[in-house]
Amino acid sequence: MDEAIEKGYLSNHSGDYSSRCILCRGTKMFCGKDRCPIIVKMYSKMRTAPLFDTLSLEGSSPPSVFVGRFGYPKVNIGPMIPPVHGDTSEMDTPELWIGKEIDDIVDFRSQLVRGKFAVDIFDVESTNRIVEITREMALAKESPTVDAQFLKRPYGKIALSDEIQPHGPSAPLRRLDVDNIKFEFKIEKAYYDTDLKARDAVLGLYEDKVLVSKIQKAFSVGAFGEGKRRKFVPTRWSITAVDSMLGEHMMNFTKTYPWINEYRIYESYHLDNRWVIFMMPTEWCYELIEAWYPNTAWNLFGKGISMFNSYEFHEGRTTYAEIGGCYYAARLAVNEKLNEERRQAGVVVLREAHPGYILPVGVWNVRENVRAALRNKPRKFNTIKETMNYISSKMDIPIARWIKNSAVLKHRLYQRKLEDFFDTPNKANECEGN
Repeated sequence: MDEAIEKGYLSNHSGDYSSRCILCRGTKMFCGKDRCPIIVKMYSKMRTAPLFDTLSLEGSSPPSVFVGRFGYPKVNIGPMIPPVHGDTSEMDTPELWIGKEIDDIVDFRSQLVRGKFAVDIFDVESTNRIVEITREMALAKESPTVDAQFLKRPYGKIALSDEIQPHGPSAPLRRLDVDNIKFEFKIEKAYYDTDLKARDAVLGLYEDKVLVSKIQKAFSVGAFGEGKRRKFVPTRWSITAVDSMLGEHMMNFTKTYPWINEYRIYESYHLDNRWVIFMMPTEWCYELIEAWYPNTAWNLFGKGISMFNSYEFHEGRTTYAEIGGCYYAARLAVNEKLNEERRQAGVVVLREAHPGYILPVGVWNVRENVRAALRNKPRKFNTIKETMNYISSKMDIPIARWIKNSAVLKHRLYQRKLEDFFDTPNKANECEGN
């Protein structure tokens, strides 16, 4: 790329990406990525576009539904349907996606056509057939066959976000039909209990081993809550709301358990993201730090590594996390592990997003990768110095920079307490914020 700049083909201005793309055309990788994201999306669209050049579509929905947020409190709701038949459940079950490549995820998610029908968020119990079917699909156990008639041909780019899973084109619905739907019994029971609060429904279903992604789906169509208080919740909001509720609930138990006895490191590597989960023998505190390399999804035009963090000390947060939904997804996974062991710890989650992470694929990526790391056997250390040295050997970014961008690590390393002057380990409330 430097040679191209010297010859005058490219400006060295960091925002001149259109010129770079024209000159590169997916062959020279001037952007620094391993693969061209434009070509990944283009190939996926080329494979699926001929299937969508129609005003009607029939296929087996995973089942999958989507509730938009634009125009709130008037929003678009509807099913997502692939032009294939059979068991398509994997297309909308992110708990099964660890180990899959970005190309695979984009490929099968781009097959999902999003039907759109405008409603008020409080029209949950509308007798309109499209609203009824959309709600029923969110409660479904298996992949029902759906027949959709559109007002226009499906159109649009592959929708990519770090909050929601990718999906394909969309179109306004004229009519919607579906075969007999078999409901997930546990979700159906919560739906018909109109005296049950939404939070209690979410917690109860989670304790009954219902997948988080299924709970999020039902939550988005207003399947839970008391009577007329039910409402549609935009999909990206419902994902974070469920992660937050579950994590906060378990965190209350986490804070009552004895501390772990050592420093621990858990690791995971997926989609060119490196994950290190650092647990300390202290009272509960938590932080997520993300480091985005240049030419990654959220640092496309940067020349250096961008780092962001959100955290809470023992008393918790009172404001929404700056990092967004990823914070609550990781917090849920961490508390699952600590509750499983009936232990308490201070936790820092470190994430390096390298250039191979060419496209965002949704917040599930955080929750499921932290879960995957915590299923592995941890490395244990007696001192924080040993632990920091190990992190330095695993992450590309120097440990000093992680500490500089961390509230919890700085607090742990630099704030001295009265107990530090006595030989009484594990007595200090080492993560209590002031």
